[in-house]
Order: sequence, then C-alpha cells, then structure tokens
Amino acid sequence: MKFNVRGENIELTPALREYAEKKIGKLERYFDESVDAKVNINLKYYNDQDSKIEVTIPMTDLVLRAEEHNQDMYAAIDLVVNKLERQIRKHKTKVNRKLREQGDPKFVFNNVLPEDNATEEEDTQELVRTKRFNLKPMDSEEAILQMDMLGHNFFVFTDAKTNKTNVVYKRKDGKYGLIEPQV
Repeated sequence: MKFNVRGENIELTPALREYAEKKIGKLERYFDESVDAKVNINLKYYNDQDSKIEVTIPMTDLVLRAEEHNQDMYAAIDLVVNKLERQIRKHKTKVNRKLREQGDPKFVFNNVLPEDNATEEEDTQELVRTKRFNLKPMDSEEAILQMDMLGHNFFVFTDAKTNKTNVVYKRKDGKYGLIEPQV
C-alpha cells in the first residue's frame, strides 16, 4: 500500500502520520497478495475540537471507504480501521461464498478474521423490497425538490439534457450531491 496522508486545519506530525499508516497498513493481512493500492487518508480538525478522518482505498473491483468523527484523532483512526475491517469481512464473505458456489478453489482473501467475533447477521444482506417506477426526465434542481417532498435522502431520475439515469442525494453536511454515470 502507498499512503497519501493529508491534513486540514491540523499540523500533521510524524507520529500521527506513522500511527495512521501503521493501523491502516494492517489491513493488508486480509488479502492473499500484497495490495497495490494508493490509500488516501484525510485528517481534519474543526473549530469545535471535533476531528474527522476519511480513508479511501481504491482497488480493482472494490473501493473501501470509511470516515469517522471523534474528539481524539487517534481514537478516530482506530474507529475507521474497525469500519474498514467490517467492510472487508462483508465483501470477503460475499466473494468467497460466490467463488465456492462456482467451484473455484482460489479465494480472494486470506482466512484471517478480525479480532472481534462478528455475528453472522452482519455478513448476510437480505433484500426486503423491490420498487419499480418510471423515470421522468428532469433537471437536478427538480429532482432535489422531488426528493425533499418525498422525505427521502436520495432520488433517481433521468437527466433531461443527457437522457442518462442520475441520482441526487443528501449529504451528511446537509448539502446535496449528484451521481452521474460514466459510460
């Protein structure tokens, strides 16, 4: 793993950088081969003494991403590593189950499990509802209005200009985001 550590409103000390790299680098043990990925770590401090860490690990066929808030940056790093381990465990279970069903003897992940004893509930994902609806052509502003009227945190629509399916969503900071597909 190659690390790209950035700090916003914080002096990035060598000790903090090493701690983040060491903790997140331990995730490599969950993979059969060394992960050739660029790990993006963004550390932020806010005025109210709250800290935030965002970690993104783009890999082939998988993007691991987690963020965590805490007053203590070191505690936030520990919490974000736990989130990433849960993501790996879920993905590992799903991929290995699929490969076993296909009869492939080669599994993607090592058989190392995180220290905490995860329940089987966490690894199963159950689809409980399917919705079908017509996508009305509209612009992103109208889609945001529709989303707010429905009380949802996302809304799928067809962009009137490009005729492609897009998604608007409400971010944690209260602002809006737009997902546009690249074809």
